[in-house]
Amino acid sequence: MDTEKNPSTDTGAVAESKDDTDSFTTVKSKKTQKRKHEADGATMDTEEPVASKRPQFPPISGDELRGPDETRKIPVPAHRYTPLKENWLKIFTPIVENLHLQVRFNLKSRNVEIKTCKETQDIGSLTKASDFVKAFVLGFQVEDALALIRLDELFLESFDITDVKPLKGDHLSRAIGRIAGKGGKTKFTIENVTKTRIVLAETKVHILGSFQNIKMARTAICNLILGSPPSKVYGNIRVVASRTAERF
Repeated sequence: MDTEKNPSTDTGAVAESKDDTDSFTTVKSKKTQKRKHEADGATMDTEEPVASKRPQFPPISGDELRGPDETRKIPVPAHRYTPLKENWLKIFTPIVENLHLQVRFNLKSRNVEIKTCKETQDIGSLTKASDFVKAFVLGFQVEDALALIRLDELFLESFDITDVKPLKGDHLSRAIGRIAGKGGKTKFTIENVTKTRIVLAETKVHILGSFQNIKMARTAICNLILGSPPSKVYGNIRVVASRTAERF
């Protein structure tokens, strides 16, 4: 009796296992799908014909690369006419001889016009010359402004005192006095420590120097405008200057 019942139970278990396997579906992981897609893409790429030769283009001449002659115009205010006339030879010589550019002062438009020519070798020389003239027009000495032509990584930055703090009347004049100091002592100290050149023109401040040095001088001038005493500003500048010197 037992031998007759066992086959029936075995066949029922096998049937149930088959039903269970049919009810569950195997899920493929995303990694395997990605790998298959990448493999398919690789096979597709290899099937495409690969170009055997690279395209060859004729070399471009210097005249085509430079394009038409460019000009820069720097407006000159009325109070800088006489300094420009007195120092015109010092401004004219480095622009024409060193940078190989053309320069003239237009009396009608009152602009210094700088133009490239066939002898101009470097395209960036036009920007250097315009920065040099702009620095002189803002009030810097010719010797200081020449550093923009001779050295790289020198910049000009200008800001208004009222941008830092909205001052008027006597408060504004006192802020200008704090920046300049007695006999220009404070301004000279900031220039010597930060290795920059500073020009105070009414309510505007112009700084000439490298990026890091301009940042140091700007923070010192802003602290003076906000009312910090000069002795505290001197200490902060010297600490920052010593840290930068240690780094380099």
